[in-house]
Amino acid sequence: MLGGNTLIDGNVVFRDGPVLTAMKRGAILLVDEVDRGNGSKLMCLQGILEGNGHYNKKTGEMVYPKEGFNIIATANTKGKGSEDGNYLSQILDGAFLERFVITVEQEFPDAKTEKKILTPLIDEVDFIDELVKWADVIRKTYMEGAIDEIISTRRLVHIAKSYKIFGDKIKAITLCTNRFDDETKAGFLDLYAKMTQEYIQPENPEYAKNTREFLEKEGII
Repeated sequence: MLGGNTLIDGNVVFRDGPVLTAMKRGAILLVDEVDRGNGSKLMCLQGILEGNGHYNKKTGEMVYPKEGFNIIATANTKGKGSEDGNYLSQILDGAFLERFVITVEQEFPDAKTEKKILTPLIDEVDFIDELVKWADVIRKTYMEGAIDEIISTRRLVHIAKSYKIFGDKIKAITLCTNRFDDETKAGFLDLYAKMTQEYIQPENPEYAKNTREFLEKEGII
């Protein structure tokens, strides 16, 4: 992250890594998926996160952050691991986490925003509406604890792109939900069919019992 020696024109020279480069330029350093990183290596950011300069022992250079330099880290957890097992995250040191001034919790986009994301991908407005409503019901089911999986905005994008390739709604949804276990996938497919009156081949397995019970309770089916 800070940099290291590299071979240039037959000479071994130190090349700045992304941290020092961002400090010198006054740029934003984005540490993506920080909860998947190596905790000990991330410790090099401790002092820098507090606005201090960094002394590069390999070059003897003292690097101070220029105006505009900032660090943003993204993660699927809050640094304490994932209890549900959905993310292969690391537990981050509390002292390291304390150096981040603010934490922004990013929820799923609202329906209007999600439609804007999907609209450039496919021309079929009705299908976009169906996908957004379908995903919303699944998320509510998830929040109720009735199912263990969720349809993300990224998954909707995958479905839209697949639909553009195959021109078949059910095939696109099926291909993009195959990553889930059979019971969950069947539940998702059956929910879409019930919400849109789409026909699904009878050889598909029955939908998940928990999902069905939630949908009946909510009056959706």
